[in-house]
Amino acid sequence: MKSKQKKGLTLVALAMLLITSACGGNGGTTNNPAAPDNKPASTTPTKQEGKQITLGFSQVGAESGWRTANTLSIQESAKEAGFDLKFSDAQQKQENQIKAIRTFIQQKVDVIAFSPVVESGWDTVLKEVKDAGIPVILTDRAVDSADTSLYETFIGSDFVEEGRRAGNWLLEQYKDAAEDINIVELQGTTGSAPANDRKAGFAEVIADNPNLKVIASQTGDFTRAKGKEVMQAFLKAHADIDVLYAHNDDMALGAIQAIEAAGLKPGEDIVIISIDGVKDGFVAASEGKINFIVECNPLLGPQLMQAVNDILDGKEVEKRIVTEEGVFTSEDAKRELPNRKY
Repeated sequence: MKSKQKKGLTLVALAMLLITSACGGNGGTTNNPAAPDNKPASTTPTKQEGKQITLGFSQVGAESGWRTANTLSIQESAKEAGFDLKFSDAQQKQENQIKAIRTFIQQKVDVIAFSPVVESGWDTVLKEVKDAGIPVILTDRAVDSADTSLYETFIGSDFVEEGRRAGNWLLEQYKDAAEDINIVELQGTTGSAPANDRKAGFAEVIADNPNLKVIASQTGDFTRAKGKEVMQAFLKAHADIDVLYAHNDDMALGAIQAIEAAGLKPGEDIVIISIDGVKDGFVAASEGKINFIVECNPLLGPQLMQAVNDILDGKEVEKRIVTEEGVFTSEDAKRELPNRKY
């Protein structure tokens, strides 16, 4: 590792946070205290006794190991709940999701849930859903609509906080740095909530140390192949990269391939911070190739099915449900690897 990194980079044992009930525990969810408590009265139709619930779900795509685990959790949980799941893969295109949602309206499903490809551009179709009297649940990603009556609740991670956690770890490692630390950033899909928020949270925290400088930031679209491609470009353009901050594990894993192909050692010559915590990421971390992982739990299926039941039963549902997640150093990853479920 470069001498200036050795001064700052010491593995710190960080306390593990409890995993959300989506992992099979009984801890439930954590509700955001900032969530509004003046939720308008719902006009959602209630469940009819003996009628099978039909849930329409539009997924972003299958761009990563995280997304695959998320899809499987939703499919398995719907089956366990006895729901009729109408599933659509948007292949990372907003127009495909809008088309799927309109199809769900025509099919007269009981509830529509989706993980938005991007944050903007949903008001028109969501108003159509509202006019049809179908409740909407957002999962994993949010929309930026000012009209929060267009959806019942948003279930997912706090992406800004994930970025802050990544930044706080880096800040601690380089608190005594006397020279500039050059950072490159692999962003997620342009315009998506996790990409916007993880970037903002990270930038907010590292601003406390003027020596921490992001010298290049580009989208890797949350994919391994694109992460490798963009990292190759970073390495050609910049001779002295100290840190890579990747918005997800798949991009980090692609970047590791590029770093190794350039004759460098990931985790030593270039410090790597990633977000997600999928099994392949934990393998790389246990080998010392990823230095720090901020967890983003994909197993949201049980929470989603519970929310569907509660909404159709006429129960009050919090507008924002935040999952609890952990952080892991390389040493933590070695211990936790045998327990990873995704």
